[in-house]
Amino acid sequence: MSKILIADDEPHVLRVLKLSLEKEGYAVETCANGKEALTRLEQEHPDILITDIQMPLMTGEELCRHIKQHMPERKFLIFVLTSRTEIEHREWSRDINNLLFLEKPVSIRNLLEKIEGYFAGATDSWRVS
Repeated sequence: MSKILIADDEPHVLRVLKLSLEKEGYAVETCANGKEALTRLEQEHPDILITDIQMPLMTGEELCRHIKQHMPERKFLIFVLTSRTEIEHREWSRDINNLLFLEKPVSIRNLLEKIEGYFAGATDSWRVS
């Protein structure tokens, strides 16, 4: 069973994403900040990380930078949830492989299509063009 870790400080976002992904057969773990997500990443090795940008203790950006620096061999895809659409707010991610931004509010259907495409090996379905 494919494992997905979700990091978001909004309980309703965690609940909706968890229920939707579990309904599709994924094993889902949740956490409320980037620091907790980092601990879980080291312990559980998920196939996908879904993270918000603005979180307490460690932001999604800080989490992704830490992953790039300390987990260069990682094999999981990262979805970054954000309400900020300006390109300058995404500059930090340019050199991080397998990372995709999704705008909030997140379309569950769109997210599921990208996840299914990723697991099917269809890189065109989730990569940024």
